[in-house]
Amino acid sequence: MVTRPDTATKLATDVSTMFDEVSPRYDLINDVLTVGNDRLWRIATTKAIAPRKGMRVLDLAAGTGTSSAAIAKHGAHVVAADFSEGMLAEGRKRHVGNELIEFVFADATALPFEDDSFDAATISYGLRNVHEPRKALAEMLRVVKPGGRVVIAEFSTPPSQLVRVPYGLYGRHVLPRVAGFINGEAAEAYRYLNESIEDWPTQEKLASWLREAGFERVAYRNLTFGIVALHRGFVPRKKAVEAAAEAPIENPKPAKKAPAKKPAASAATKPAATAKPAQSAKKPAAKKPATVKPATAKPAATKKASSAAAAKPAGAKPAATKPAGATPAKATKAEPK
Repeated sequence: MVTRPDTATKLATDVSTMFDEVSPRYDLINDVLTVGNDRLWRIATTKAIAPRKGMRVLDLAAGTGTSSAAIAKHGAHVVAADFSEGMLAEGRKRHVGNELIEFVFADATALPFEDDSFDAATISYGLRNVHEPRKALAEMLRVVKPGGRVVIAEFSTPPSQLVRVPYGLYGRHVLPRVAGFINGEAAEAYRYLNESIEDWPTQEKLASWLREAGFERVAYRNLTFGIVALHRGFVPRKKAVEAAAEAPIENPKPAKKAPAKKPAASAATKPAATAKPAQSAKKPAAKKPATVKPATAKPAATKKASSAAAAKPAGAKPAATKPAGATPAKATKAEPK
């Protein structure tokens, strides 16, 4: 009897055990139940990932590695991660000798990879089997480099009732029977899978989860009338900018030198311009009357004749000599004001 997980809890141990038990004929059952459409969906998913030589791609819920092999055909190195040891063992047997595929045991909610270690990440028909799908999205955001993409292929809700109603009947009644016919112990597993599809959120809801996780340029498109939806999001490039901006904060030497020079420069220049009234009133008090005397005396005698008289006191009246002695006293008294 195949283990049937609870759709409410989706315990990782129960889900992984179920896939361990159905792994030998899992791909065959999918081909039959989807009438070959799973191959078309795989092609669309691979195109959305846009793999190329030199890229490192994370394929979550990779199972037996069928999707990983499609990505590796384009020259990318694929890390096929899954939490079902049975699926991984089957995948290693099928793709032995393919150096571009690396099978790794991993939990989608706690990936054993460093930050920014992949150019892209994808998960096909596995996100709804994760107990905390939004945590898995956050983990994919963490391990994918800034500017990289995440592609999710998942069963979804057909927007048209003309498709939604017969599709629901097929999933509840036909799918488990056909799966049980191919693999007698798989009927219960596919009842669970159908229930997980019915409980899965709409395309718009999943798109909102991606945005909340931090992805940008989030979009989706329906495949086969919305039976499957293909979601895509990009890791913000700000992730790299923020990392670069942290370097000056850790090494603030240039910031310290600049403030040290500015006060010195301002102290030298500002007192020269602003402190003249304060300091010149004491020391240059004797000099200013000498320079100010002509300036203060001239307004009193603006004519040419009087200026000549001021220059030669010999020909001037005695009254002209008295202001010469009195003006410094008046000038010094007026200066502090």
